[in-house]
Amino acid sequence: MELELAVLDWIQSHLRCGFLDGLMAFASGLSNHGEVWILLAAGLLLLRRQRKHGLSTAFALTLDLIACNILLKPLIGRIRPFAFRPDLLLLVSPPEDASFPSGHTAAAFAAVFALKTSGSPLWRPALALALVTAFSRLYLYVHWPTDILGGVLLGLAVGWAGARLAEALLRKTVKT
Repeated sequence: MELELAVLDWIQSHLRCGFLDGLMAFASGLSNHGEVWILLAAGLLLLRRQRKHGLSTAFALTLDLIACNILLKPLIGRIRPFAFRPDLLLLVSPPEDASFPSGHTAAAFAAVFALKTSGSPLWRPALALALVTAFSRLYLYVHWPTDILGGVLLGLAVGWAGARLAEALLRKTVKT
C-alpha cells in the first residue's frame, strides 16, 4: 500500500495542474456509469454492418457489470486511496463503492478487448480513451494502481468472452 500511495502522491506532486484537472475529471466522467461505452455498443448495434461488434461490446459490458460491480467490489471491499488523504482536494464526487477493481477501467478495457477480438478497427481509438480513463482514476486519487491493473485484466477477460459469446450467438442464428 505504501508503494501505491507513493505512486499516487508522485502524480499529485509532479503532474497535477489546472489543465489536467479539467481533462481528467472530464475523461473520468465520460465513464461514470459506462455511458460512453454503452453508447458505443448501442450505436454499433444500430448499424447493420457493425452489429457483431456492438453485440460483442454489449455482452462484454454486461459481463463486466456482473463480475466487477455485483461480485468483486462487494466481495473484496477495498477502501479507496482518498480515505488515506483527507486533506486532498478531490476533483470529483467521492465514489461510495469499493475500490477494487476499477469499474471505469474494467468497462473501458472490456469494450476495447471486445472490439479487438471481434475484429473492429475501432479498438484503437477505444484504447486511447481507455488509457486516458484509467490514468484519470489514478490522477483523481480514487483508485490504487493495482485497482487499475485489476480493471485492465478483468476487461481483457470479459471483452474476450463477450466477443466469443456474440460470435457463438451469431453462428447459431445463421444456422437456424
